[in-house]
Amino acid sequence: MNLLINTNAQVKTILLYPNGAPGLIKGIQIPEDSQTSDGITLVKDITQPALYVYQPKIKTSEAAVIICPGGGYSVLAIDHEGYDIASWFNERGVTAFVLKNRLPQDELFENAEIRPLQDVQQAFRIIRKDAAKYGISPDKIGIMGFSAGGHLASTASTHFETQVGEITDTTVSVRPDFSLLIYPVITFSTVNTHSGSRDNLIGKTPTQKKIDLYSNDLHVMTNTPPTFLISTTDDFVSPENSILYFQACRKNNVPVEMHIYEKGGHGYALKKKGLGPVEAWPARMEDWMRERKLMK
Repeated sequence: MNLLINTNAQVKTILLYPNGAPGLIKGIQIPEDSQTSDGITLVKDITQPALYVYQPKIKTSEAAVIICPGGGYSVLAIDHEGYDIASWFNERGVTAFVLKNRLPQDELFENAEIRPLQDVQQAFRIIRKDAAKYGISPDKIGIMGFSAGGHLASTASTHFETQVGEITDTTVSVRPDFSLLIYPVITFSTVNTHSGSRDNLIGKTPTQKKIDLYSNDLHVMTNTPPTFLISTTDDFVSPENSILYFQACRKNNVPVEMHIYEKGGHGYALKKKGLGPVEAWPARMEDWMRERKLMK
């Protein structure tokens, strides 16, 4: 399937589960909800998760990035934290995949909290198996996430040793090769978490065990992927989220770079202007990727 999304190029759509997504409650039939708020497209009630494949006109890198839009685990801000970012990578010769993952909606799915991570892991399996088709290297596939999408991306970057859900394939790694975390939610601890994201994923009265499970700074290992982090001090998702992850990476000798700007708020991606120095964050990410030979 091909469609036109915020670009002059045709974008290919890959369904993660062509025969139906696992865990969908029997008898549920609900249309996907897409609305525009303040110029931003917000999607929810996703029962058919998909990848949107953005291939550059001139490919100059064997790397690829899976992009996870934010939205507090209640919606996906899929254009400015998804399609627009994919186009940015294409302009620099890099292949990008926008992930339209399921949200942890108990009214739609059994064991709803695992569905976002299941979709990320399925995306890695699909892309790695077909890497040659896209002219990318199976060991240069990274993940990028914004806000709650950053939590999902950091979960994928720290929980990859266990493949979750009904579909697994231990012959294909679901470990990202690098992580790009932009104003991410990282911890679910009461002090620094974004309560909306936590409540939507694991409920309003989670056990301490569940809080610790999804506090991804607690799960950084020596084989956690090299990581690039962006935050601002005036963000309602506190920069301590990035700082905790940065410190955990340092402790485990994981290559990591972090930029914390004074001002910028939240949800700026590439869209908001007049914010000052934080607008340069894509250039800093580009520097980081060039240094790692992921972009030319």
